[in-house]
Amino acid sequence: MKYFAQITPDDGQFTVTFRDIPEAITFGSTVEEALDMAQDALETAMEFYFEDMRQVPTPSKGEDGEYAIELPVSMASKVLLLNEMVAQKVKPVDLARKLGTTRQEVNRMTNLHHATKIDTVASALKALGKELSVSVA
Repeated sequence: MKYFAQITPDDGQFTVTFRDIPEAITFGSTVEEALDMAQDALETAMEFYFEDMRQVPTPSKGEDGEYAIELPVSMASKVLLLNEMVAQKVKPVDLARKLGTTRQEVNRMTNLHHATKIDTVASALKALGKELSVSVA
């Protein structure tokens, strides 16, 4: 899952913004530093979507001059789970019931800072009628 960043020179610094994730804004004193900061800004912005239980925008295709910033696979899988829960209007307690587990366990699955096995996320998606697939490109 790659989001594309624009880097704009701005008064001696370089400002980073994401077309699809407007909450992710950062800067650096060099392009390289700005790119390093872009990863952190993108991951931090994801937390807003999870806290509000709102759908994370799907990444659009990159344009000339943009930089691809990739979410870690563990985070990307949780984004897919959150988006499916929001799309189906499934609350954590409802998903817990479908999985035969506790609401706390589902809360951990949708916590970006909690290490969750990919198989656990795949099981949650399956309970929602979806299949998580992995590929090599």
